[in-house]
Parts: sequence; C-alpha cells; structure tokens
Amino acid sequence: MTSAMRLIISTPLDVIVDADDVRSLRAEDESGGFGVLPGHVPLLTVLRACVVRWRRESEGWAFCALRGGVLTVENGATIRIACRQGILGADLSTLEGGVHEHLAQESEKARAARVEHARMHVRAIRQIMLHISDGGDLASDVRLDEVFQ
Repeated sequence: MTSAMRLIISTPLDVIVDADDVRSLRAEDESGGFGVLPGHVPLLTVLRACVVRWRRESEGWAFCALRGGVLTVENGATIRIACRQGILGADLSTLEGGVHEHLAQESEKARAARVEHARMHVRAIRQIMLHISDGGDLASDVRLDEVFQ
C-alpha cells in the first residue's frame, strides 16, 4: 500500500486539480458518502452533485464543488474525476462564495442569451413583414445576413 495517491479532476476543457500527495478523499454517489484511502480496490462510480474533499500531505484539506461526474480509482494509487464543471475552494466558506458567484454568472449568461434570442426573433419577424408588405417572393428575396444583423 502506498502512502499517497494522485488525484486528477478534469472537465472537457481543463484539468482543475492534479495533485500527487493525496492522503484521503471523500465524495458522494447515489448510495451516499464514501471515502478512498491509499490501496483502495479499483472503483468506478457516478458522483451526484456534491463537494469532494481531500487531504493533502502538504496543504491540509482542499475542496471542489461538482455538478456530478464519474470517479475512478486505479491501482489504489490514482483517483480520476471527470466532470462537466468544478469549482475549487480553500475552505467551505470560500467555496460557498465561489459557487454563488458562479451561479450568478451562469444566470446572467442565460439571461443575455435569452435577450439576444428575442432580438434575433424580432429582427426576423420585421424582415418577413417588410418583405410581405413589399409584395416580394419570400423564398427568393430574403437574405440571412439581413435577418441576423
């Protein structure tokens, strides 16, 4: 049994964590909370939205809020977590603030996308109405670059 494990948490676009001095890890799947220590048997599980926490030899506890993911333990020495999103925090209060800020940013992005979608829809309707009022042939005269200006 080794004394430390390697932890890799990644998203499709980035590696969030790559630590090679992990002493223990706690996470949650559908069956509840569980822990991983060095020498753990091979494991594959689907994580639900949870806070993964791990103890490092050099820095103490670290935390990452996940929206879910897939965790694997390989050879009792490597833990890999693949997730869509993860937010790191040095402690739980910092992590909570980071999650709230991230959710606010996501909400603002969604609102801006809805507004832009509505603007494009209105422009398209206006172009169609202008074309119909001119008596033109809709299929041959409407240009997409005019609709989406």
